[in-house]
Amino acid sequence: MSLLSVEEAAFRLGTGPRFVRQLIAERRITFVKLGRHVRIDTTDLDAYVAAGRVEPASGSGEVSDP
Repeated sequence: MSLLSVEEAAFRLGTGPRFVRQLIAERRITFVKLGRHVRIDTTDLDAYVAAGRVEPASGSGEVSDP
């Protein structure tokens, strides 16, 4: 288990800490509370990113008639 601070998680996501704190407040990402400190496990951060993954559309985007 490797725990990241809010700032470290934000850096890995390429965002600001405010965005990560918003995810935590809205319970959209799993986190660990150690006293008053909040930490995010790297596997939970990776799972959050994977859950938001959007696969490309197949084909040219045109709908063919049957």
